[in-house]
Amino acid sequence: MATTEVEHRRGQLASLSIAAVVIIVGVPLWWRTTETYRAWLPVSQINELANLQLQLSADVEVVFARGTVTPEQQKKVPLTKTQDEEHTVDEDTALRYRYETKYRTANIMEEDALNQPSAADADLSLHTLSESLCGSLVVYVIPESSSLLPEDVDVYIGQRRTALLRNGAQMRVGRTMEQLLAHLEPRIRQVLKVMSFSHTDITAALSGRVRLSPGNKESIADSMRAFKSSPGYEITFSLLNPDPKSHRLHWDIEGAVQTYIQPLLTKLAPVANFSIDSQTLYYAMLGVNPRFDSSRNAYTLNSDSLAHVINPVEARLGSNAASSNPVLNFLLYAPDAQHSPLYIQDRQKQKVPSNAFHSPRWGGIMVYNVNSFYGPEAVFPVDINIDMAKVMGVFLAQLRLLLGVQSSTTPPGFLVAPCSSTGLADWELDRLMWSRSVENVATAATTITSLAQLLDQIGNIVINDNIAEQVSSAVTSLQLAVAELEAGNLGFALQYSKEAILASERAFFDPSLLHLLYFPDDQKFAIYIPLFLPMCVPILLSLLKIISDARQRRKERQAKKD
Repeated sequence: MATTEVEHRRGQLASLSIAAVVIIVGVPLWWRTTETYRAWLPVSQINELANLQLQLSADVEVVFARGTVTPEQQKKVPLTKTQDEEHTVDEDTALRYRYETKYRTANIMEEDALNQPSAADADLSLHTLSESLCGSLVVYVIPESSSLLPEDVDVYIGQRRTALLRNGAQMRVGRTMEQLLAHLEPRIRQVLKVMSFSHTDITAALSGRVRLSPGNKESIADSMRAFKSSPGYEITFSLLNPDPKSHRLHWDIEGAVQTYIQPLLTKLAPVANFSIDSQTLYYAMLGVNPRFDSSRNAYTLNSDSLAHVINPVEARLGSNAASSNPVLNFLLYAPDAQHSPLYIQDRQKQKVPSNAFHSPRWGGIMVYNVNSFYGPEAVFPVDINIDMAKVMGVFLAQLRLLLGVQSSTTPPGFLVAPCSSTGLADWELDRLMWSRSVENVATAATTITSLAQLLDQIGNIVINDNIAEQVSSAVTSLQLAVAELEAGNLGFALQYSKEAILASERAFFDPSLLHLLYFPDDQKFAIYIPLFLPMCVPILLSLLKIISDARQRRKERQAKKD
């Protein structure tokens, strides 16, 4: 009897020991070794970015030339004046535009520059005196009698960040300074919308975050035409020769790129990096059969058939698999002898002057007819030198549109100087930088908040330290970009916004965040139950037996006492 009691006692102690080891050592060890590592993320700062509040500040300097204000009015010229304009885009996005205007009178050197024979010469002379900062504007108010502007022109916008504003009849000398400024401010606001940023441009830049109003069709079309903001772009020039037996084409693409395209890309260096390549494709057809127009004795391509040209040609272009940057394709097509000449028609059945068209977010195609080179005694194949000045003029205009350099509609009385050799005015670069900065900030904020929501919903995704670093870097760059936009430092704002979008995309597309790499909870239970159940059932039954015996002994002692 004593031996049985000892064995029973030993069994209970063994069960308790095993249970204690499992509970005290096994369960914490298993929990620790199977725990999902999740590095710390700045969740509170990310939640603040979900409600995007942007302020864009533009500095404007208004300079009064001789003859526009009297000495008495000069004494009452305000030093600075700040105006705010607020817009609520949607419940999570709000915009504020701050215009800080400084007033002063022209100095002697500026007066000499304004005495140039033409507005273009005056613009160049004023630029040599002092170069305006990126994102800022200088408006020179000139007398009504000035010969710099034609009679029907009130505002001249040059190649730099300066504008000439004629002192109209409503702003003649004799009025008070307050009345003069009251008539001047609406015209300055119009200059700002042309040379700096407008609410239409900024809301179009937010198209990836908010839904544009249907009434703003022009901004919707512009935002859909241009490529989305990217740190880099690949530009490919392709020469399509479908009939090499009839003509042998020669194009100096390298020299043309250096002369016409490279100056523009150099000026766009703050916005993105560009790489250029070229190729010649033989026996490459458009894939659409043109129709013969007997009235013109030529073949034509209707605007409705242009959409079917892209896919067959794109299959022959190839792609750069080593780069993830968007590709801008520019194709020069020389029709074969059987379909020459070939002209593109618009919807009104009129010939397109450039004989070219562009496809939104893809590129452009130009048809280059060479049938005029075929003489009566021509020996095939005919050697043809392509006029690259004509071709690059078309491609340059298409490149501007595809990169988002929009030619804004000017109010009546405005005269905009033609493009210089760089193909881009300084103020056009500023407009693009404003839009791209806002677009980058909105895209990066959306990416980071989406990532935070994904990680919050799927709790067993591992968050490595490198992902946390990228997220923190993106949040910091976003905060700096928003602060620089508020301060009016456009160059720094664009740089920080580019860093933010790069860091946010690296974090979002990290391979370790793929949710398919992780098992859902029901599969985890299906794996662990066959392992733990055979071990836990005997331990649990032993513990229940020990508890039952303890209760039985307690009852027996209680009965003896009674």
